Amino acid sequence: MESMTKRRLTPEELDALARRATGAGIVTSAELTDGFANAVWRLSLDDGREVVLKLSPPPELEQLTYERDLLRMEARAYELAGAAGVPLADLVAAGFDDPVLGGDYLVLSALTGTSWNQVELPAETQAALRRELGGHMARFNSVRGDVYGYPHSGITGATWREAFLAMVEALLKDTERYPTELPVPEAEIRDRVHRAAPALDAVTEPRLVHFDIWPGNAFVDLSGGTPRIQAVIDLERAFWGDPLAELITPTIFAEVDPADPFLAGYREIAPLDLDPVRLDLYRAYLYLILLVENGPRQYPPEEYAPLRDAASKGLTRALARL
Repeated sequence: MESMTKRRLTPEELDALARRATGAGIVTSAELTDGFANAVWRLSLDDGREVVLKLSPPPELEQLTYERDLLRMEARAYELAGAAGVPLADLVAAGFDDPVLGGDYLVLSALTGTSWNQVELPAETQAALRRELGGHMARFNSVRGDVYGYPHSGITGATWREAFLAMVEALLKDTERYPTELPVPEAEIRDRVHRAAPALDAVTEPRLVHFDIWPGNAFVDLSGGTPRIQAVIDLERAFWGDPLAELITPTIFAEVDPADPFLAGYREIAPLDLDPVRLDLYRAYLYLILLVENGPRQYPPEEYAPLRDAASKGLTRALARL
């Protein structure tokens, strides 16, 4: 599903931006059309470098509250997670409030591997990659912060409970701008989340959480004898919070299996206790995002229907257990 509202640049504008950001002009360019909001191009530069340019959406593009200034969080996450040993593309350049375009951009080194969800691999290889990815995400979550939530979007809290409740409330408020058919009344969602929120007080330190990790956001290196994770990508949805939330997207629409290689790989690096209440709070939050974001994005109905139905059922299940 591709956005029809991403920022568009002429070839001349794209070349001028590349020169401002990298000091080199463009030889060839190809727009990468997966995903929404940010416009993305792969560029071959005249100094021989291959890079990826990510450009924030135009100011008039409707977005959810938490999506404000996503590239600023992504730039920070690249710096911090890379220093923690997570395999990532190199952050070549970052610009905020570019004086010509009035938006933000990132330039990243282009990866040579293949998106994991684009290759067919034997089950044992998949399990090994999943275990490796779990270890990388434990390193990602090892990064400590000084505030909870989404600081660049203004959704924060002095405690994890305060920040998470603000994150949920921001989504519920977004339904006022983008009327959303929810499987559970808004008041009941709010009540169940607030009743379960004391469980969040177990989290006493903000950690960096990717919260969008799945095979489509991991590149694998197939050039050697054994496939390996080359890099984790798309860090823009990251927030500061509970490392346990990192299990939600790799197990989307399912329960956490104690025998999951992802969990085993994670625990080789760091301990992780499976608090069922916190897991259901984070499931509810993700499924709520998947339902509310259709408002500004307007996914093609036939493509979106399976995701909408799964998110509705998942949200109902998670809330029922809270």
